[in-house]
Amino acid sequence: MPLITESSYRSPWWCPGGHLQTIVPALARRAHAVTDEDERLELADGDFLDLCWKRGRPSSRLAIVCHGLEAGAEASYIQEMAGALADAGWEVLAWSYRGCSREPNRTPGFYHSGATHDLAEVIAHASSQRPDASIDLIGFSLGGNLILKFLGERGSKVPTCIGRAVAFSVPCDLACSARALDTPFNREVYMRRFITTLREKIRTKHELFPDDVRLSPEGLEKIRTFREFDTRYTAPLHGFEDAEDYWSRSSSRQFLAAIRVPALLVNADNDPFLGPACYPVSVARESDHFHLEITRGGGHVGFPGKVNGRSWMTERALRFLAPEQ
Repeated sequence: MPLITESSYRSPWWCPGGHLQTIVPALARRAHAVTDEDERLELADGDFLDLCWKRGRPSSRLAIVCHGLEAGAEASYIQEMAGALADAGWEVLAWSYRGCSREPNRTPGFYHSGATHDLAEVIAHASSQRPDASIDLIGFSLGGNLILKFLGERGSKVPTCIGRAVAFSVPCDLACSARALDTPFNREVYMRRFITTLREKIRTKHELFPDDVRLSPEGLEKIRTFREFDTRYTAPLHGFEDAEDYWSRSSSRQFLAAIRVPALLVNADNDPFLGPACYPVSVARESDHFHLEITRGGGHVGFPGKVNGRSWMTERALRFLAPEQ
């Protein structure tokens, strides 16, 4: 019954509430670049993924770190986690999803919340580079959804190289999360930022593929929500019927019960990005492998405060990934 009822996280008095606990850490993080070796992974469909390594001495443990929506491998929270893992003896591989690198990807489509085929390519490549290493997976938000979906889809057939997994602030029910973000305050504070950068991606894609009607910018400026964007662009570009079909098929929640390696999901009880269905308590109670920790406070990929000089997220990840766990 890996439902963790007592969390070690304690939100600081000076940063109350889910919104401040989301926004303040995002503004305050200034992690220096840890990954220092770039590699381009060519894919069978003609596209590519950009990888960033911190190799160090060959290690028996390798960590693959997955970022959130509209971020990339260079994001401060990714580099902060990479630094903690490297200090603890892991080699680290961070990667940017299609369209999240410094240059556009080559195909009309880009990344989405259910694109586990790309994560599988990264894992296979990493395993070929370090065939004797145990590979741990760490993900944030969308990246956490990818990891949990990947593990659940494969179940007992998960690659033998996979060790453990940790995911923070995961919208494991995408429809529920979309509804949580489609409130007046959240639309203005969070949704506006995401939609602005997604619009830029569509404009860039339209310039590269002007004859692809799926990328037409007509009416793009009127889009205000994930439902509108995913119905108009994400779904047709990636083989879904509409936003609801995309959310339904790409949510990791439906796959959690099939996970067969130790996996920890940490979601804060005041995360403004998440709704009730993003806290799969009943699944954790019935699973031997899927662990759920619901913290009192923390926001979305926030969790302000330090433990032993590090962020609470890095400390929690290292503790779960430790061999003695």
